[in-house]
Amino acid sequence: MVVTQSQIDQQVFSLYGEYCHGRIDRREFLARAGALGAAGLAMAYGLMPDYARAQTISFTDPRIKAQYVSYPSPGGNAETIRGYLAVPAGQGPFPAVIVIHENRGLNPYVEDVARRAAVAGFLALAPDGLSPLGGYPGNDDDGRAMQSKLDQAKLRADMLNGAWWVKKLPVSNKKLGATGFCWGGGTTNFLAAAMGADLQAAAPFYGAAAASESVANIKAPILAHLAENDERINAMYPSFEEALKKAGVRYEVQVYPGTQHGFHNNSTPRYNEAAAKLAWDRTIAHFKKHLA
Repeated sequence: MVVTQSQIDQQVFSLYGEYCHGRIDRREFLARAGALGAAGLAMAYGLMPDYARAQTISFTDPRIKAQYVSYPSPGGNAETIRGYLAVPAGQGPFPAVIVIHENRGLNPYVEDVARRAAVAGFLALAPDGLSPLGGYPGNDDDGRAMQSKLDQAKLRADMLNGAWWVKKLPVSNKKLGATGFCWGGGTTNFLAAAMGADLQAAAPFYGAAAASESVANIKAPILAHLAENDERINAMYPSFEEALKKAGVRYEVQVYPGTQHGFHNNSTPRYNEAAAKLAWDRTIAHFKKHLA
């Protein structure tokens, strides 16, 4: 049987997903991709992130003011957590949004997403869960290893404390939305359950479903974005949707044809420009509807 290029591509994408989620290391990822031939190895190297591509909004953009901040995190991995706060120009108050990173800390892509949210009129906080270990180390391999070493329940507490902190800022209108990617998408669903009526909207990107026993606590309307080719995450959603229906939660699940897990991240070739733009536009509309 002749193996097509598209089949090789999907195998490498799947291997990259295993690598990104820490189930195989970089050496095994490259070795298994190389076993598919020169094209597979070349594609594997091409999938590594290039964060120069991630910047769409400059940190000096006059429409916003962005800075690093620290907030208290009782019950978390440290007394204080560092984050990146992007504030729209003007007097406010502004609706608040927490932007939650993937499983590797606050990299430049997620900082740019916070700036994108600020340009759209939202007070955006992107916490760095790795700050108890010195912060995002400058590369995803070390960041992934660092995040896996943290107490995961305390790491979620660090995100929850960030959500409360940004919502209560004087420049906030005291309405809060949450979005996040991969691990951050799952944490967005966690926040929806943990905060109940204190979260007004959620927009997880390819994130794990909330624990079934917690779904009844969710009050925020959920707009979930899923990639078509993301078997592990997508398998969680039929039962999640049933639980959301039973709890009377308003929700919408959008599946983007031809996409891979991580399709919103414009620093890697998994990025799908059309799907990423559509998903982001839907997210902004969702937040404007429920947080204004």
